Amino acid sequence: MLNIVDCTVSDAAELARLNRMLIEDEKAENDMTAAQLERRMEGFLTSEYKAFYFYSDKKCVGYALVNAAKTPVYLRQFFICREDRRKGYGREAFYALLKYLRVEEIDVDVYAWNRGGVEFWREIGFCERVYGMRYKL
Repeated sequence: MLNIVDCTVSDAAELARLNRMLIEDEKAENDMTAAQLERRMEGFLTSEYKAFYFYSDKKCVGYALVNAAKTPVYLRQFFICREDRRKGYGREAFYALLKYLRVEEIDVDVYAWNRGGVEFWREIGFCERVYGMRYKL
């Protein structure tokens, strides 16, 4: 069973490190440095955003960053550590987070090219609502 631990601003560096891996895995168009990601995370954590670690026993297996002030809640970042994937942690963490936040509805954005992410969210019951598109000359 996973445990959820609330993060604080003092966790910004570790969250930024995990966020860098998320950015790499989803091939996001984000070239921020570690220091920039840490400052951005500090900004999130001093605003309406909240971050949570997912622990299995005493090992952190991932994290989430949510804007709980939005209705529905907005799941901005969700990451399961690479070595801990395909073990059921993603699904377990997601449902534990819903219960922890006491919400029944949540939104998430997924890059169209992130097939693994799209499949994961569909598997647990998400459906498309909007197609975001961009033109770049």
